[in-house]
Amino acid sequence: MHARITTAAITAGLLLTLVGCSADTTPEAKPSSPPSLTAEQRASIRAAAGLPDPTPEQEAAFVAALEAIDKDIVHGKADKAASRGLSQCQTIHDWPKDQAKQVDLATRRFTSPTHPEGRTPATAEKINKAAHKHLCPDF
Repeated sequence: MHARITTAAITAGLLLTLVGCSADTTPEAKPSSPPSLTAEQRASIRAAAGLPDPTPEQEAAFVAALEAIDKDIVHGKADKAASRGLSQCQTIHDWPKDQAKQVDLATRRFTSPTHPEGRTPATAEKINKAAHKHLCPDF
């Protein structure tokens, strides 16, 4: 639990440092949009949070692996599935020796309209293995 809080605090601090705030509060002032992050900044933020920075090819391979397990896992939302895969990688990172916890979180994380309650442990184990293989093999 402490690791998650520390990771969240570091990530929040990095984002605040990168984005900053505008001191101009006059009504005419236009809200400024946050600056675009460089690839290095994005990788640094992900690393601080314990997340990998997969390539588009790795994400596509992960989504294909999910669809091979069950097309309903992705249910036409590849970006959402890839994002959940990154969250699963953080779980693998945070609890590297707790396979039961990894599978439990995957059962609840990968919901869909036809599976709002989540997945079975057997399916979640396959999802976990796919995330580890395609998105975060170094964990």
